[in-house]
This record gives sequence, structure tokens and C-alpha cells, in this order.
Amino acid sequence: MVEGVPNLGAAVSDAELIDEALAGNAEAFGGLVTKYQDRLYNTVVHVVGSTEDARDVVQDAFVQAFVKLETFRRDSAFYTWLYRIAFNVGISHLRRKKPTASIDQIQEDAGQQPIDDVEAPSDRMEQQERAVRIRAGLEQLNEQHRTILVLREIDGSSYEQISEILSLPVGTVRSRLHRARMQLRDQLKEMLQEDLQ
Repeated sequence: MVEGVPNLGAAVSDAELIDEALAGNAEAFGGLVTKYQDRLYNTVVHVVGSTEDARDVVQDAFVQAFVKLETFRRDSAFYTWLYRIAFNVGISHLRRKKPTASIDQIQEDAGQQPIDDVEAPSDRMEQQERAVRIRAGLEQLNEQHRTILVLREIDGSSYEQISEILSLPVGTVRSRLHRARMQLRDQLKEMLQEDLQ
């Protein structure tokens, strides 16, 4: 470190960045933002269903984390605490907003999926249609089920991490995840049947 400023290019621990931020070094908190903003955004976008809303939620979450940083007890990982804040902000955002998105709107908001150059155009179309259906299916789930599915299946969080983020016992996480998967499966079946009619 140079005069209390961590070398953000080097591997600096969360604890060091938090200590520096609490000592009044805004650049240190910027290091935490840089470290976690992409991962947080990629998870939140699947929960709120829109890139614009996800940007707002992530920005609000970092602002709240900065303001509440002195309340971080360090009995969990920083990103777990940050995710908890972001998901609370995201859920509040969803409750204020009416769900009005069509499948076309969901696809437009989420952007195009990466395309593999070796796939045939029909394979790409099928893959894009599947992605749109899954996003639309996720939109139909209640916020608890959508959040838990996104954390587990998209973010790759462990049951224990989800338990910490959502302040739920691990057993509850497992049962809600099972119900969420079943509900998504049923949603996807319904959409498939509608497409065949």
C-alpha cells in the first residue's frame, strides 16, 4: 500500500479493502465495486428481468453497502452480505413495478445470447428460443422461487451461501429450490404446449 491506498491491481483481500474504506478511503470501496459489480449484475439481471433495472438495482445496492459498511459484521463473506442487500433492493424494485413484459420485451431487455460460430442457424434459433422460454418461465415464478433458482443455477451459489444471502435455513433453501424447479418445469411445459397449438 502507498499512504493508506491499497494497490488495487494486486490481490487485495476484501477485509483490507473494507478496513481502508471504513478509514475514509473511497478508492478502496471502489476496489470492492470493481471486484463484484459484474458478478452481482449477472445475477441480478436474471432476478429483475431487465438490463436497465438490473443496473439500477446494482447501483442502489452498492450505495446501500457503502452507507451500511460499518454494520458489516464479517461473520460471512462480503459478497454474501452484498448479495443480500442487492436481492432486497431487487425484490423491492419488483414489488413497485408492474410485470408487463412480453417474451419479445424480455429478449430485447436481456440482449442476444453469445453465438457459437460452429452451430447451424437452426440450432442457434432453437437455442435462442429456449433461452427466451426459460427467461419467460423465470418471469412467471414468484420472487422467492426466481431468486433461489437464479442463485443456484445461474450464479452457482452453494446451499450454504444461498442460506446466508436469503437468511433461510439450508433445509428451507433445498425445499424451495425443489419447488422452484418443479414450478419452472411446469411453466415451460405449458409454454411448449401453447406453442404446439
